[in-house]
Amino acid sequence: MVIPAGSGVPDIFLSYNREDQAAARRFAEAFKAQGLDVWWDTTLRAGEAYDEVTETALREAKAVVVLWSKQSVASRWVRAEATLADRNKTLVPCMIEPCERPIMFELTQTAELSHWQGDASDKAWVAFLADVRRFVAKEEAPAAAAPTTPLAAPTVQETLKPGQSGSAPSLAVLPFTNRSSLPEDEVFAEGMVEDVISALTQGVNVRVLGSTATANLSRAAITDLPALGRQLGVRYMLEGNVRRVGANLRVTTQLLEAETGAALWSGKFDRPLTELAELQEELVTDIAASLDAQVYALEMERALKKPGDITAWEAVARSSAAYRKWDAAARVEGVEEARRAVAIAPEYAPGHAMLAYALALAYLASPDDPAEVERIRNIAERALALAPDDAAVLCYVGYALCLVGYPEEGERYTGRAVRKAPGSGMSQLHHGVALFMLNRPEEALSLLKTAERLMPGSHMWQVKTWQSAAYRDLGRLAEAEAARDQSFSLNPVQAFDQVYKALLCVHLERDADARRCIQAARRLGMELAQAERLWRRGHPNSPTLEADIAIVRALYAETEPGA
Repeated sequence: MVIPAGSGVPDIFLSYNREDQAAARRFAEAFKAQGLDVWWDTTLRAGEAYDEVTETALREAKAVVVLWSKQSVASRWVRAEATLADRNKTLVPCMIEPCERPIMFELTQTAELSHWQGDASDKAWVAFLADVRRFVAKEEAPAAAAPTTPLAAPTVQETLKPGQSGSAPSLAVLPFTNRSSLPEDEVFAEGMVEDVISALTQGVNVRVLGSTATANLSRAAITDLPALGRQLGVRYMLEGNVRRVGANLRVTTQLLEAETGAALWSGKFDRPLTELAELQEELVTDIAASLDAQVYALEMERALKKPGDITAWEAVARSSAAYRKWDAAARVEGVEEARRAVAIAPEYAPGHAMLAYALALAYLASPDDPAEVERIRNIAERALALAPDDAAVLCYVGYALCLVGYPEEGERYTGRAVRKAPGSGMSQLHHGVALFMLNRPEEALSLLKTAERLMPGSHMWQVKTWQSAAYRDLGRLAEAEAARDQSFSLNPVQAFDQVYKALLCVHLERDADARRCIQAARRLGMELAQAERLWRRGHPNSPTLEADIAIVRALYAETEPGA
């Protein structure tokens, strides 16, 4: 029940601004329905000293739930209560509306409940309730029972182990088998191991053992793959074979889970024998890139399914996984997981880089906010200070800077990322975007085509989106439309694709199709102001920027209800 002040140690102290009392009541009643005791200032009895009773309840409460809003972040009382709770390790904050939290709490894991109106089955509420219960249970014996509803994601209290940064998964390349029985192919098979290992080191998503670890192994003699995996200390193993198929040489690879020996993925790569000398490097790059992408896809799924005790690296993978789509929910999830990475390991540079990237993506369609831009820049600078030569850090920091209005600076970092990790499709993508924003579409398209070859899979919609933009700036409208359609088929919730296609339809003299695209964008929630912001931020140096925006404005006017 909601206890009156002074009648015992409360489970929860509710900190909020008086203007948010309706929301606070919703939280208090929901906690009450779960059997938790709540103290909030409506429970004060006449004649009680406000300061004394409030401070006592604040200090004794097992969990201090702070409701952050535009009003509460400006309240010195709420800030003071949050500061004391943080010091006492009882702080459990949540957002009840979008706002800029006090900077000292920016890296504190904070639930996002702006949307919550009291639904007891809401996943975000269920996860937050479980988080609060864990605080309450610290001082109870026996511990409070776990909620019966499964959690959608672990809370930071489950995962918070300072310094537990983690790293990319490890992989061993086993000797390749020659199935053609030709001596010259034996040499090729042996050389493939060295070449694939070398190519894998140019990516960022897998740590590969050197060839000396497996040089003395014979694939035919390996009978117990799990035992070998334990011996090598790796999560994955790659095996392969080479054989001749007609006029081609075929390399077949298979990714194995070390723990079980189960096959997780296989790929076939053919090259004409007559051109093998010229195409061998491309062959090796394709094998390594496909493997790197497949391993990262597996790791994203592994991280998403993990119930708790995740590393910062896994939190970064979860943040990246959110952007397999690009809608409001993905942007919120991407930011929260990146914040989790920083909270788990505050000195982990990729966590800060991913947070800068996630916040920049969230800012992309938001109103101008110089303070937010400065905050993103500060986070990016922190990442660079921690790891100035890390390819992944350079890649994400550079892209973040491009998105918040600094493409010249961003291009320097994405360029360094490509030079350090040429086998990383994400680095190629981000450098291509930076060059596009600098009005260098031909160079951008070359990089974006390389990105398409290196990063097949879940993030391909981003590659196609930017390829379309580059094609359009080069006057290749049919190719621009085809790439845009591919992007939309991969990510149908991306409303801006419809706006972009509308402009293409105008150039192709299909005005009716253009209006239909704008109507589709409206149905997906894309209004004119947001579309214009996205266009300006994505095409800052385009010579046709104002003309393009004028066309978009006209299309929105033509599709107004009743127009």
